[in-house]
Amino acid sequence: MLKQRIITAIILALIFITATVFLSSFSYSLFVTIVVLAASWEWCAFIGLAKQVAKVSYLATLGSMIIALYFFLGIVPESLVINSYRAGIILGLGILFWVLTFFMLKGYPSNSDRWNNKSKIALMGLMALIPTWVGIVQIKYLNPQGFLLLGMVVMVAAADIGAYFVGKRIGKNRLAPSLSPNKTWEGVLGGFAACLLVGILLIWLLHSYLITLSNVQILILVLLSLVVTLFDVIGDLLESMLKRNRDLKDSGKILPGHGGILDRVDGLLAVTPIFVLTFLIIE
Repeated sequence: MLKQRIITAIILALIFITATVFLSSFSYSLFVTIVVLAASWEWCAFIGLAKQVAKVSYLATLGSMIIALYFFLGIVPESLVINSYRAGIILGLGILFWVLTFFMLKGYPSNSDRWNNKSKIALMGLMALIPTWVGIVQIKYLNPQGFLLLGMVVMVAAADIGAYFVGKRIGKNRLAPSLSPNKTWEGVLGGFAACLLVGILLIWLLHSYLITLSNVQILILVLLSLVVTLFDVIGDLLESMLKRNRDLKDSGKILPGHGGILDRVDGLLAVTPIFVLTFLIIE
């Protein structure tokens, strides 16, 4: 299983890095659309949709919304920029969703009756996936070389890795035992530390080789490094809650050794809106 996980991880990394660096912004938007649609298919399991026609209907709903976003944001093959103001509105709504999710997770399981129905979980999927699509497409147009997008993913990965190793080694105080028994406060602090260190390194590289940052911008980005860990944890816990609600081990089986797409990007879904909106603000 470990060998399978490593092979899958290497293949995924190569595909992601190659697409992010070498595809044009418009082509990359199509690539992201395919990934998000696949993720929406997995979200159907969280909703409790068993029939194929119901799953296709949900996928078609999200797909129709993405098509509308191409027009709403002005995304066409010859575009060099998209409507960042409109993108910012959608990202802001995404941030609001994840903030509300924090309170929903905090009240679990006593508040389950307030959200545990198919229509509300389906809406959660749209609110999680649509802002992520917008954020990833926006940051690719903001930096077509893909460095900012890669930096965001590296920071999320650092938070996950730091949390895993610190939590496994010295974790004692459980973070959310009713949602994810293995997560600990020590792990969260390890994630904060790892993400902050990687964030500082990326800020230095950004300042040295891409754009000159003011002291205020540097401070904001350092704080963002801390916020990334918080939102990463929220995204992870939401997926844990929805899987527990349907008694699922993984969100899917498309990635050998890793489960589904949502199992790999749960934290990224929550991080993307706040990360990208921050760059739009300080640009």
